[in-house]
Amino acid sequence: MTLTANWSYPTAVRFGADRISEIAEACSVAGISRPLLVTDRGLAGLPITAQTLDLLETAGLGRAVFSAVDPNPTEQNVDEGVAAYQEGGCDGVVAFGGGSGLDAGKVIAFMAGQSRPLWDFEDIGDWWTRADADAIAPVVAVPTTAGTGSEVGRAGVITNSQTHEKKIIFHPKMLPVVVICDPELTVGMPAAITGGTGMDAFAHCLEAYCSPHYHPMSQGIALEGMRLVKDNLLRAFNDGSDIEARAHMMSAAAMGATAFQKGLGAIHALSHPIGAVHHTHHGTTNAVVMQPVLMFNKPKVRRHLARAANYLSISGGFDGFYAYVGELNAALGIPANLTELGVTDPEIDVLVEAALKDPSCGGNPVQMSRGNTTKLLQACF
Repeated sequence: MTLTANWSYPTAVRFGADRISEIAEACSVAGISRPLLVTDRGLAGLPITAQTLDLLETAGLGRAVFSAVDPNPTEQNVDEGVAAYQEGGCDGVVAFGGGSGLDAGKVIAFMAGQSRPLWDFEDIGDWWTRADADAIAPVVAVPTTAGTGSEVGRAGVITNSQTHEKKIIFHPKMLPVVVICDPELTVGMPAAITGGTGMDAFAHCLEAYCSPHYHPMSQGIALEGMRLVKDNLLRAFNDGSDIEARAHMMSAAAMGATAFQKGLGAIHALSHPIGAVHHTHHGTTNAVVMQPVLMFNKPKVRRHLARAANYLSISGGFDGFYAYVGELNAALGIPANLTELGVTDPEIDVLVEAALKDPSCGGNPVQMSRGNTTKLLQACF
């Protein structure tokens, strides 16, 4: 099978090995002549970033870069990025990296022309209509991990540095104009990051599949996304140069982010505040809390996951699916609980309050009251 394609869903996607060579053309399609490449500190000095900047510079698009992005991007990162964008006279963003670089890049492009403060655009009700849509800069997104799927999303997750809460900033025009999914960019990922980001993709698909909202299209995408993870994550983890496995994982990541328009749930409602307060890796945190959340949701998802287990060739219905998640986590070296992940002396009440406020909470199939959310979080330690 040739794993190269051009897709137009949910936006224009150029998928396949060496498609990064088309970065200048992608900028042209997006109407960008002076891009700001936004990435995180860890990626800034790597060869794949230098290669991309070389391609932009050779095409006459300059070499502007902003890399002061934290693993959990904050409003301070956004403010500094907007300043760099404006000082450089930029007219668009190349969002480059994992979830942090992609989210920060999209929000910087969004905020570059706005006059209101960032938190006025939190994903609450119709707050997105407060934005000046004409002032939103175009984005070309280039994922370098296979997990978040932010390259095909219309939002960015930003941590409030004062309250340590993760906030979702949303606007339909935040969807990148062009996406380049080049699995060769993920080959250098360390095994631990491959595992953690891969479990993020799995969590997106799993929670979308279990969400009680009606969206059959997302349901189908989520189910096939889980299959791609099951068949390819361990391959990519064990052999980082397996380009076919890397490609399928990159597809699964985009599928998970597309599917969770149907909703997320308690996995993300817990991992968002834990990551914001304790600075844990998002995908790895999702993996750690996944089994306790599955057990918590068992009364509502038992039949759903029995059907999924059949499709995924997992025997034993819900119990078999639950056991598979534990086995996969162990094979990927995921910590057994939050204590092993390094979350010590947690303020349980603070995390519970944040979880109950998280937008992901609304898609959970079992109602998350304060009492049962406290029990659920305690079960994760």
